[in-house]
Amino acid sequence: MVVPNGSPYAALEHHLKSLLPQDSKRSSLVSSVLPTLIDAIAAVSSTLQSSHHVALVGTANAFGDDQLNIDVSAENIIREALARCPAIAVASSEEDPIERPNATHKATAEPTQSAEGSSPSSAEQYTVAFDPLDGSSIIAPNWSVGTIVGIWDGTTALNQDPATKQIAAVLGVYGPRTTAIIALRIPGLPPACFEVGIDPSGSVHQIIRSGICLADPPFKTRYFAPANLRSAAEDDRYLRLVQRLIVEKCTLRYCGGLVPDLVHALVQGHGLYVSPVTGSTRAKLRRLYELCPVALVMECVGGKAVDPASGNGILERAVADCDERGGLVCGNREEVEAAIESLLG
Repeated sequence: MVVPNGSPYAALEHHLKSLLPQDSKRSSLVSSVLPTLIDAIAAVSSTLQSSHHVALVGTANAFGDDQLNIDVSAENIIREALARCPAIAVASSEEDPIERPNATHKATAEPTQSAEGSSPSSAEQYTVAFDPLDGSSIIAPNWSVGTIVGIWDGTTALNQDPATKQIAAVLGVYGPRTTAIIALRIPGLPPACFEVGIDPSGSVHQIIRSGICLADPPFKTRYFAPANLRSAAEDDRYLRLVQRLIVEKCTLRYCGGLVPDLVHALVQGHGLYVSPVTGSTRAKLRRLYELCPVALVMECVGGKAVDPASGNGILERAVADCDERGGLVCGNREEVEAAIESLLG
């Protein structure tokens, strides 16, 4: 869907307005926050297309992970874009995991936070938590990678109820095409999820799919993506789960990038992504920057996302620290429930 009026975001804003009531207090989310993020994804895509040399830069992020030149570039691009959006009060990222006031917001906004950390009714204020380039370790062979963004009401994402305070998530996909999955779960409104086609040149962006929903059984084809597969050598339950999926003739679709693996399920209407944590393999997925946004997307399309260690929903517990990590089982509800039964017994 293209709505020409001279703006590259016209179709996006038109679709967002169709999902939100006209008297909604989310005008900045529609006209500024989400277009800003789409603009940032377009800029990251353009940079990746011209970054022919991928190399370590000799620095590490706050978690101790070695940084690639493209990690730093994506971080800077998104930070610069966020700084142009006054409605974004606070931002943090996997590369810089400290909630910091947004420069533009700090300079222009009125006092923003009550004692409970809630935003006032007079203005929209959002916290953005993002992973600028998820899967950068597989970019050297030119595999698809992504950007993951969670958008939270108020001036912090920490110690908040993820099920109600995280109101949107964006998955940017950098492959042969550049696309973005946008999920919305505004309190009091039906959840929604749709896909945007992004033109890295900054031309008109298009709504590729106005509504995304996982399929109901019976499934024509079943897909699975077994991450951290080496742990099956020491976890008999995970090994048996993988063997069962093979015997049941499920189709393997695993590229090693969290975003493209999940988006494959959203395109096909079916998929099971499993990333367990065992004794000798530490959890790598960070709850604030990866698990919570992914869980919101999965729940908005009718799926499920749970912690494989407990079987509890990812969004059932607040994030207390930026470095909290965990495993992930997500996809169609029926597949997730069967997988958790296998993993937990």
